[in-house]
Amino acid sequence: MFTGIVQGVARVESILAREGLHTLHLKFPEGFDQDLAIGASVACDGVCLTVTERPAPDVATFDVMAQTLNLTTLGGLQAGSGLNVERAAKEGVEIGGHPLSGHVDVSARIAEIRQPDNNHVIRFALPAPWMRYVFAKGYIGVNGCSLTVAEAHRERDGSGWFEVWLIPETLRMTTFGAKTVGDVVHIEIERSTQVVVDTVRDALDEKLGPLLPVLEALARERGIDLDGLALKR
Repeated sequence: MFTGIVQGVARVESILAREGLHTLHLKFPEGFDQDLAIGASVACDGVCLTVTERPAPDVATFDVMAQTLNLTTLGGLQAGSGLNVERAAKEGVEIGGHPLSGHVDVSARIAEIRQPDNNHVIRFALPAPWMRYVFAKGYIGVNGCSLTVAEAHRERDGSGWFEVWLIPETLRMTTFGAKTVGDVVHIEIERSTQVVVDTVRDALDEKLGPLLPVLEALARERGIDLDGLALKR
């Protein structure tokens, strides 16, 4: 488990790219790797990876399998690329963010960046159906960083956008300051929110499911657009 509090930026020293498997050599900030053992977990841009080798101080090696390469942006890394990194949480540690598993749900694209005085606002476009789990003032994991959603806009199909406001300290400790419009990031949905939303949806489907044919027939009779009312999934 991780807390979503990024502890620094690691840099890719080299990549050994083989069919279906990339081996990443990452250089960590000084002191990050104290007591970091082979087999330990590190969140790299929000993706939980396992240390496979410790070839030098401040350096560790990670294997990234085909499924992870297909679902994340890690397959597009190059030498010099930066990643947000966090060590696995220890028992009794203060959780300054919110619990994250290191399992990416979906990718989002940066749609807009604004820079009001002493702030940095990023708007992320999220595909359907994931916006159903994102609410203003709720938590979300973006590239392994626990962030608070400032604004959220949801379309009927479950797509939409959300915004986060980043303070200078967050920009200093992460890669967000270097991101540009069009860049893709990893999203991990806050799990308890997902459970509540899915439970409510399942309960409504169970209760209203048998009535849908009747509602659809009545709607057709009266010229009502069910999609516009969001009664159809």
